[in-house]
Amino acid sequence: MEQATVLINGNIYEEGGMIPNGFIQIGDMTILKIGSMADYHQHPYDHVIDLQGKTVIPGFIDVHIHGAAGADAMDGEISALQTMVEVLPQEGTTSFLATTMTQSDEKISKALTNAAQFIGHHQRLGQAEILGIHLEGPFLNPKMAGAQPLEYIIPPDRELFLKWQSLAQGMIKQVTIAPEQEGGLAFARFLKEQGIVVSIGHSAATFTEVKQAVKAGATQVTHLFNQMKGLHHRQPGVVGAALLLDELYAELIVDGIHVCPEMVQLAYQNKKEKLILMTDSMRAKCLQNGEYDLGGQKVFVQDGTAVLENGALAGSVLKLSDAVKNVLDYCNGSSLADIIRMAAANPAKQLNLYERKGSIRPGKDADLVVLDENYDVSMTFCRGELAYHKEGAV
Repeated sequence: MEQATVLINGNIYEEGGMIPNGFIQIGDMTILKIGSMADYHQHPYDHVIDLQGKTVIPGFIDVHIHGAAGADAMDGEISALQTMVEVLPQEGTTSFLATTMTQSDEKISKALTNAAQFIGHHQRLGQAEILGIHLEGPFLNPKMAGAQPLEYIIPPDRELFLKWQSLAQGMIKQVTIAPEQEGGLAFARFLKEQGIVVSIGHSAATFTEVKQAVKAGATQVTHLFNQMKGLHHRQPGVVGAALLLDELYAELIVDGIHVCPEMVQLAYQNKKEKLILMTDSMRAKCLQNGEYDLGGQKVFVQDGTAVLENGALAGSVLKLSDAVKNVLDYCNGSSLADIIRMAAANPAKQLNLYERKGSIRPGKDADLVVLDENYDVSMTFCRGELAYHKEGAV
């Protein structure tokens, strides 16, 4: 009989609520059974891990991440994505969208071809799973470029996108666009018809233009507050629309740098049901201070902040596990239930994957994160296989 792994004596945040002093049985990549320890009967074949009161929550899903540990999705190399899938479980990330950025057709094509090849031939259990690709640019507003190279920003181009989606073997799952650009609304409708998440970002859209984009199919905002028209009492802009319109989910970089704690609290109070925690991290994550590359541009990293030569923020070095702790610190009344929604359930629902990811329930993928009393990651399981085990932890 095939051996099952059983986590015992844990506080299990399953889909319906929290089970104190419970167990999870996992096998064949999925969650087999959940229950109270009072109902657990050990099978002789079970591989038992005693959690000693630690907490188990669903694995994190990062829908917006460029790189980590010296690697970047735009490198266009299998080894770069291999580095990412190996290192991300350390922060509780069990799956993610490999995120591109504004660059030449040639470089984007290479990155997409590489990602498709990795997804098709190199995915392994016990590593973070690449769920698809997030195309961030080049269909953006040059006035809101941020760290996206201006010379490669172009208007929406349906034929170019279809070429890229073919190279990606259909794995482009999310696209960030500025809907106010010429052809933007028609492009949003086109993407929606393809089943792709349309996310408004790097945009100077007005409140009215955002409402039009939502009608056209937009369901999300990319890195709320950053590189978008801000909140003004006569011009609500993208930020005002994101906070007011129930149709929109909103990504949020909670590193205390991209968005100050008070604005995180504001977003939490107004949008907590539809926030999505993500990192927007670049290759310097997990590495030392110094000079790095992002889309052919020099990036200088110092004490957690990554900037271009002109001082513009250039992604982050944020870990999702730190974003989780920051939310709990910044937002009065926040809870692990909120964290699970923001870091797991909401991204899974947006990617139409909630039937297999985003919560702990029998039949779903065994993507699990074990947290200690300080909310630090002790263990991470990716599709049933132990992917990370903190030294000294149970």
